[in-house]
Amino acid sequence: MERTTVKPTFFSKMYCNLFGHDYHVTKKVTRHVKEYKCCHCKKELTTNSNGKLTELTSTFKDINNVLEFMYHKKLSRVQQKMYNTSAA
Repeated sequence: MERTTVKPTFFSKMYCNLFGHDYHVTKKVTRHVKEYKCCHCKKELTTNSNGKLTELTSTFKDINNVLEFMYHKKLSRVQQKMYNTSAA
């Protein structure tokens, strides 16, 4: 089965130009870093180190993947430590 990519249409772009983007969270990387996507024009953004929204490039995707891996690893380590101290 061939996968097709959805390109934003002229009307989607026009809607965003007139009324602004309608961003929704697509991925929660950490508690503070999230990835967003406009439901009309499919523009993707992420939170940078200053807390501002920047365009989601391949570099930022790689950074977010590594950051998510490290964050989940730390959470599991902290939860394991809490479990070990409460069980003793």
